[in-house]
Amino acid sequence: MTDRKTLANAIRALSMDAVQQANSGHPGMPMGMADLAEVLYNDHLRHNPTNPQWWDRDRFVVSNGHGSMLLYSVLHLSGYDLSLDDIRNFRQLHSPTAGHPEYGEAPGIETTTGPLGQGLANAVGMALAEQLLAARYNRDGHTVVDHRTFVFVGDGCLMEGISHEVCSLAGTWGLGKLVVFYDDNNISIDGQVDGWFTDNTPERFRAYGWQVIEAVDGHDADAINKAITEALTNADKPTLICCKTTIGYGSPNKAGTAATHGAPLGDDEIAATRKALGWNYPPFEIPDQVRRAWDARKRGQAIEQEWQERWTSYQSAFPNEAGELARRMDGDLPENFDDLLAKAIIDSQDDDSNVATRKASGMAIESLAPHLPEMIGGSADLTGSNNTDWSGSVDIMHDRASGNYISYGVREFGMTAIANGIDLHGGFIVYTGTFLVFSDYARNAVRMSALIPTGAIHVYTHDSIGLGEDGPTHQPIEHTASLRLIPNLDVWRPADKTETLVAWGHAIKRRKSPSAFILTRQGLAHQPRDAKQVADIERGGYILKEAGGGNPQALIMASGSEVGLAVQAAAELETNGTPTRVVSMPNPGLFRQQDASYRQAVLPADLSARVAVEAGVSDYWYGFVGDSGRVIGIDRYGASAPASDLFREYGFTVDAVVTAVNEVVGI
Repeated sequence: MTDRKTLANAIRALSMDAVQQANSGHPGMPMGMADLAEVLYNDHLRHNPTNPQWWDRDRFVVSNGHGSMLLYSVLHLSGYDLSLDDIRNFRQLHSPTAGHPEYGEAPGIETTTGPLGQGLANAVGMALAEQLLAARYNRDGHTVVDHRTFVFVGDGCLMEGISHEVCSLAGTWGLGKLVVFYDDNNISIDGQVDGWFTDNTPERFRAYGWQVIEAVDGHDADAINKAITEALTNADKPTLICCKTTIGYGSPNKAGTAATHGAPLGDDEIAATRKALGWNYPPFEIPDQVRRAWDARKRGQAIEQEWQERWTSYQSAFPNEAGELARRMDGDLPENFDDLLAKAIIDSQDDDSNVATRKASGMAIESLAPHLPEMIGGSADLTGSNNTDWSGSVDIMHDRASGNYISYGVREFGMTAIANGIDLHGGFIVYTGTFLVFSDYARNAVRMSALIPTGAIHVYTHDSIGLGEDGPTHQPIEHTASLRLIPNLDVWRPADKTETLVAWGHAIKRRKSPSAFILTRQGLAHQPRDAKQVADIERGGYILKEAGGGNPQALIMASGSEVGLAVQAAAELETNGTPTRVVSMPNPGLFRQQDASYRQAVLPADLSARVAVEAGVSDYWYGFVGDSGRVIGIDRYGASAPASDLFREYGFTVDAVVTAVNEVVGI
């Protein structure tokens, strides 16, 4: 029988060899945490390498993602479809073994990690998703949702502020199936962390309400096994296992130093390490007995088969619940969702009331959520302002089984990263809310939602100087444009409740990529539309008002709160003899994705007299109006005053738009 240290050394050997061949990477963490990974994978992790998407598998997240070779090594060794050639091609173009783990690139990668702390936050979301689904669907004698979430973190993850946000919530929520392994090796890139990380980490986590298991020898398999077993017996609290490890374990001259953190060991040191570890095999060679000991395919199939028998029994006993859970975990919408959405849009367009788009968003949730038990929302302490709750909202702290609303407190970054984890787990359509200006706090998690990608929906209200008296600290100027620069993020700034509802429908159906809604505090006028115009909203930009006679001499494009202003200005221009088309652009990025003939029909190339109007930075719109066009925007910070005064002060008036159009027409 192969001893445990040899099994762990297989991780060390593959990791140092792959980093050396790539001449790039981080060998220290995989070598230091190899014993932890070996015990976890071989003794505790419930997974099936032949079916990586099995619903009830345990989740394993490497939050300290620079140590990606640890994850790739255990996936390869335990039997996932990740070949030795893939390991050899670590960090190479089009290889699934990227520098940091990337979701979807290789089976068994649960999330994209690298920005420290966010993998931990994703894992909190995954653990919460499991807890909520278990409470909703498990029945006496029928347990079909029952899995754990395991996370590896390093000093850097716990230095990042997001770790405070999400671990505080994990303790409050009592996520008893969340187990975090803290790689306490006292090293970061700059060296010994004593000069910048002196927190009492165990006491910190006890204060959050966690179970803490201290001073575990991270190189002693029996001690690790005992700690994991203890962690899994506490169903009421998440557990932090503090593991004392040596970074670069096995390297005679570099172990325990920052030299192993982010650079290859070098050929000579690798040879010395092989000798020290007793690993007498060439690079990338794993002996058959080690492969057999690691292979988890047969065991994984047996574990899933046992679950499958429980699932079959559950289907017979609770067919409705089973059907709903299966649909949710498969990411499918109810069969009649398209019809429900279409009717809701018609009803919205028939209602000519004027409302703020933040309120319109709440109305959209109210109309759709009753038909989508998978919808789960929340806000960073701004529920009443964001309009993110609805009449059927139940706070998860009040009832886990029916809970569908999360009060995150003032934690925008943590909220967004947790939402990414909920989405990655499966079974939910997740949305979050805060003021647009505070999207800055969440920025990297928003980027990660687009990069991973997840289907998270980011609701951002109070979108401009229109929020008024709170002043420039709370008035977004550059935020909408900057969010539009994030690839794969669908950014909507709707003009009224119909555009808002269409945006919600589009985001829900999109599922595989994130969306952001940019919504007003102030009320906006309802815009009349025919059926074709309503349908064209989903194309990102469309002709809202055609010029008199259908032959425009000028074109005004706008988004959000400025669409109504554009319509008023066009009416005055028509009266003065300038036929003017108005284009509503709720989602310019989506408009750019339309076919050339549609874009030409909306924005004719020979119609160069163009004016764009948006209460934000102007640069973004020059790509639409060209050098001869004009942009009415804001390229300075706001001020504290009533919204109506601010719009006049900053030039958002009918007269200003008319003047700009006259200038580009040449009048």
